[in-house]
Amino acid sequence: MADLNAENTKEMDKPTQNNSLKKKINKILESRIDNDKETLEALKALSTFFPENNLRTRRNLRSEIERRSLVINEEFMQSFKQVNDSLEGIYKNILSMNECCQDMTNRLNAVKIRTNDLIEQTTKLQTESQHLQLRQEVVSAFLDAYQLKPDEIKALKGSARDAGELDASFFDALARVKQIHNDCKVLLRTNQQTAGMEIMECMALQLEAAFERLYRWTQGGCRLQTGDCPEIPALVCRAMEALQERPVLFKYCVDEFAAARRASVVRSFIDALTRGGPGGNPRPIELHSHDPLRYVGDMLAWIHQATASEKEYLEALFKTCSLSASEEHISPSSSHIMESVCRPLRVRVEQVIVSEPGAVVLYKISNLLKFDSYICCDSRQVCLSDNNALLTTINEMSTLAHKMFLNSVQCHMTRLLEKIESPPFDLGPTEALTETLSLLREILSCHDSSVISPDNKQKEFTQVLS
Repeated sequence: MADLNAENTKEMDKPTQNNSLKKKINKILESRIDNDKETLEALKALSTFFPENNLRTRRNLRSEIERRSLVINEEFMQSFKQVNDSLEGIYKNILSMNECCQDMTNRLNAVKIRTNDLIEQTTKLQTESQHLQLRQEVVSAFLDAYQLKPDEIKALKGSARDAGELDASFFDALARVKQIHNDCKVLLRTNQQTAGMEIMECMALQLEAAFERLYRWTQGGCRLQTGDCPEIPALVCRAMEALQERPVLFKYCVDEFAAARRASVVRSFIDALTRGGPGGNPRPIELHSHDPLRYVGDMLAWIHQATASEKEYLEALFKTCSLSASEEHISPSSSHIMESVCRPLRVRVEQVIVSEPGAVVLYKISNLLKFDSYICCDSRQVCLSDNNALLTTINEMSTLAHKMFLNSVQCHMTRLLEKIESPPFDLGPTEALTETLSLLREILSCHDSSVISPDNKQKEFTQVLS
């Protein structure tokens, strides 16, 4: 019975095994080896040591695969052993380096502890050095702002060789001293009043010395302006501009220039009278002394031209000065300069007037002098001060000529009244009357061309007729 059951069981298991085998075969047949990379790699590796497909090789295939796996593992172990040895060597080196670093750290810590005081002192000294450097920069900036440089001091004082010479650097240094002197006022409003007072006092002394030297040099430069056509140097003009801050010194220099030009003008006037121009052209004015009207006219024309020229020279001297300073000094200086020609002019005009050239000539000379006086009073043409010596001299000569004219007319009329001529046979005017009417006609002709005011013309006309 048991055998029967076993056989039945075997017969029942047999279809089951066939089905499993069938499934595996179908699975193998259905699988696509071309897409299974792992299978392809395995077969490729198998082909290297499975050259023949026979019963013996198939039976030994498993053992052969296991043997090759063992060899590969041994080779891997051998290679890994080398890597392990290298890693152990690296580990030992790292440990050695760690020990060295730890030793160096310990030594550095020990040194740091020992040099901590030195580091603190060094840090303190560096901080002090920075503070000192900052103070040095502040002091340098202060000295640059409130002290003169050696070159500027040298320019102000000058050297032994060129003590009397000035150049542009002197004026730059002078402007620098003025700036420092003004900047000291800022210090006086701070806590640095002592320093401000000391610097201001030092700069004041420098200014006084500089202005004294500038005054001496400018005075010498003004004395040299004695030529017929002087050219005022630019430095002299700049010096006059700087001296405006010292009105007394400024006026002294103007007076010195006026004195030099006064001597030059009177010398040039005498030369024009006696010698003429360069090379005899124009001719000397005194060559026309036989012609009183031209003689006086030439002298007055020369004076008028000289007055205008001197005004231009003064304007050139004051071209960099303020307008108020120019207006204040040009008129008095021009009057002082032209005063030098008053005496020679008076002497020669009086000689002409006293020589009694005739009533008509005297009247023309009187009108000419009045015309020149009118021009001198016109500030647009000639810049002379009121009641200057030249204008006074011309007015006096005009008055003298007019008196001599009236005296000449009076004498003429007195002679006519002393000896009255009888009328001619045709009862026409006598020769004395004709001469008198001709004289009156010439006088009235000159009277009409006179430039005096209508009231003065009427007054003179009345004087002539009376």
